[in-house]
This record gives sequence, C-alpha cells and structure tokens, in this order.
Amino acid sequence: MEENNPVLSIVVPVFNEEEIIKELAIRILDAANSITENYEIIFVNDGSKDNTLKNLKTACANDKHRLHYISFSRNFGHQIAITAGMDYARGDVIITIDGDLQDPPELIPEMYNEFLDGYKVVYAKRSKRKGETLFKRVTAKIFYRMLARLVSFDIPLDVGDFRLISRDVLEYLKQMKEYDKYIRGQIAWLGFKSTYVMFEREERKYGKTNYPFSKMLRLAYNGITAFSDSPLKIATGAGFIVCFMSFIIGIYALYSYFISHDAVPGWASTIISITFLGGVQLLSLGILGEYISRIINNVRNRPLYVIDENTTEDRPQL
Repeated sequence: MEENNPVLSIVVPVFNEEEIIKELAIRILDAANSITENYEIIFVNDGSKDNTLKNLKTACANDKHRLHYISFSRNFGHQIAITAGMDYARGDVIITIDGDLQDPPELIPEMYNEFLDGYKVVYAKRSKRKGETLFKRVTAKIFYRMLARLVSFDIPLDVGDFRLISRDVLEYLKQMKEYDKYIRGQIAWLGFKSTYVMFEREERKYGKTNYPFSKMLRLAYNGITAFSDSPLKIATGAGFIVCFMSFIIGIYALYSYFISHDAVPGWASTIISITFLGGVQLLSLGILGEYISRIINNVRNRPLYVIDENTTEDRPQL
C-alpha cells in the first residue's frame, strides 16, 4: 500500500437528503474511526433539487482531508452515482452505503472484520425490511428469487447496495462498462469469495423513498436483461406455442368443413387467434427492443455521468 493510499473508502450516493446529511456524516465517521484513521468518505450528489449539496459542503468543510463530495450536473440514477464514487475511490477496501440511513453505518466494522478473515465481498443482508409495504416486500422477494433462477451464476438473495469489496474486485468492476448498470449483479458475476452479515433494515427517518415502484421495476428489468437471455427464449417459446395453436385451429377448421360438414362459424376463433398472436408479437418486439436499446446505449459511448463539482481532485496525488 502506498503512503497516501487510504485503507478504507466509503462511497455514499445521496439524492434529496438535506435533512439527514449531518447525522449521516457523523455516524459514518464514527464507524470509520473505529477501524482506522486512514480513510476517505466520498458523497455523490445525484442531482439533488433541495439543499443536499449545500449541506454536503458544510459537512465536508469540517474535514477536507477525509470528507469529499462529487456533484452531478443532473440526476443520473442511483447505480451511476455508486459507480462514480467507486471510480474515484482510492482505498484498499471500498464500502458502498445508501444515504438514507436505512442501512446502519454501525455495521461497517463487522463487515470489515469479515474482510480481514479473507472475504473479498461482504454483503449486508436484510433479515427484516421495516417500514415497507407488504406489496414491496413480496415483489422484492419474488424478483430476487426469479433472477437467481434466470442467471447462470450464484446471485445473493435479499441484499441491496450496502456492501464491502476489495480493491481487486473494484478493478475488475471498472472494466465492465455497461451503460445500464446493475452493480450487485456485476459483482456476483465476478465470482469472488463472499459472505454476508445480517441486519434489520430501518424505516426512513425523513422524506420519502427515492426508489418508487417504477424505478424498482426498471432496476429489476435491468438486472434480468443484463445477465440473462431468458426473456428472448420466452418470446421464442411463446411464438412456437402460438404457431402450434394456430395449426390445431386450422386442422379443426378443415375437419369441420370437409369431414363433419359442420358449419364453421369462424368469427370467434379468428378474433381470438388474431388478438392472441398480436399480443405475443408485441411482447416479443418489446423484449427485442429492450435488448437493442441496451446495445445502442453502449455503442453511443457517452459518459456515464457528468460532474459539476468534485472535491476529490484536491486530494494529494498518489
């Protein structure tokens, strides 16, 4: 380890969290100080519309050597904010934790102890999810288990973006340049030795969740399309089923006309066939369009994020 290289980097994405910044900084500082004095904390302001950036500046001014912030020009999304923080992290160990204090910073020393025992990835696994609706808990449980069945590698259940990774894991992660990020899937795909510590996720103390159902659905779809081609296989299977059903209907119509000489009404079967076939076609086109959209986003090769302010550039050069 080089002299100026911190032992620990803690990356904290924040979006519209003005009321919690002071408590957030204090609790993370206490957790980091219990491990080492050689650490850095990098807050990433993801285009907040309130006084989050102002409060971050106040908090970071108290310790300019160890507290830093990156501020985006606009909102680029939670996964991109985490990516930006990790891009600028210099520690041998990197911890990511959301800035809403639902994930307790006091768990960080326990996660670090697991790293010292030889684990390169340490997840914080939720035993309870306080303050969340039954619908959100059930849909999250279904998604994690469905994703685990669809992908070809082991993916941890009931974990979020509160985790510890070692520097070598991060270096491989930086090589994964996908525009539509699903970081927990990328880390699991790398396959490094991992473990987890259990905790009860707290309710939000202030404000409302920055991950409504629409964003959760988008993240879930990113996770599936980033690591599985199962949706394409499902669309293909549905196409075969529709063709088979259409063939059976055709055989039945010919039998009724030439052999049984029954009148073939036709209208109902025709309408059902057309609407069913049209639905499968639209679904298949939508799935194909989603994969094509991911290809286009990566081919464009635009930057993942645009930084407006960045105090990490003031750190001593390694």
